[in-house]
Amino acid sequence: MSDLEQNKTDLRSVSQTGFLKILNVAGIYGVVVLFILLGIFLQLLGVINNFMTASNMLNIVDAVSMLGIVALGMAFITYSGHFADLSAPTTMALTGIVAVQMLQFGFVAAIVSAFIVGTIIGLINAFAIGKLKVNPIIWTLALNYMTLGVIRVIWANKQIYPDMIASSEKAVELFDNIYRLRFFNKIALPMIMLIILVFLFHFVMSKSKFGIQLKITGAAKKSAEYSGINVERMIGAAFIISALTATLGGLTVTSLSRVGAWYNGAGYDFKAVTAIVIGGMTLAGGRGSIIGVLGGVLVIGLMNNLMTLLGVGTFSQDMIRGIIFIIVVGLNAKSLRNLGRDDA
Repeated sequence: MSDLEQNKTDLRSVSQTGFLKILNVAGIYGVVVLFILLGIFLQLLGVINNFMTASNMLNIVDAVSMLGIVALGMAFITYSGHFADLSAPTTMALTGIVAVQMLQFGFVAAIVSAFIVGTIIGLINAFAIGKLKVNPIIWTLALNYMTLGVIRVIWANKQIYPDMIASSEKAVELFDNIYRLRFFNKIALPMIMLIILVFLFHFVMSKSKFGIQLKITGAAKKSAEYSGINVERMIGAAFIISALTATLGGLTVTSLSRVGAWYNGAGYDFKAVTAIVIGGMTLAGGRGSIIGVLGGVLVIGLMNNLMTLLGVGTFSQDMIRGIIFIIVVGLNAKSLRNLGRDDA
């Protein structure tokens, strides 16, 4: 048996316990069902209205589709044992602004330019964290502020609008349709993007050689190195994937708001990490699944929808999400320590 196969077997033999096990993979959908049942109960009591309708369910998925896109890509970083990409918000903002600015050369030029910028940011993170082994939290947070500074210096805090810059009305229409295009007048394009990414990333993370090697890198970095895995390449690829999904999310958010601005993407880093940990993926790396992350995103969507219907204010919603994040991370850390993972 090869070292890679041996490590794969060893990692699979270590199971999660307690609440984290309930949350992981299929178990996360028990939480989704719990929120749905809670919504039905509150509707029967007359506390809220119109929760269990097809249009509301579609609205919930539509509302979190952009978060889902960002969270699915960032999950690769968490899976690799490098926590999260805190530069995601300004990556979203910068790529969105670049896309709007480049609409003067046409829609294709705008999209290509945005992904070039996103790839560059991903490569910078890959080099600094993968090659130079800089702390991922400190580095990505610093890069977030540096990118914000670049945006404010170049565009002088100005908002830019597609219809004022684009070379044609067709380019504006195509850009608007990134968010607004509906299939059968109901299914939004970002929802289709999310579904495609779920299937693609689930295969990559759970079935491909890259996914297996990334799992070993996250769960036991030294074992990965001894097995001959190019750990630097694995970590770098994770950050590039995250930057590309942040770019896609940034394009969608910018299309939704119809304005390129420095604040597009604000808060998506914390929301994405919350979805990831609620979905059962451990911050220490090496455990979790894309299906679980999708479940975490749906939980956030249901929770947001219920709080809105109950009249809970925005700041209170942020506080509740923060409390839930702290609880889940605490349980996550306890579960890992029970498994002998001192890096929890």
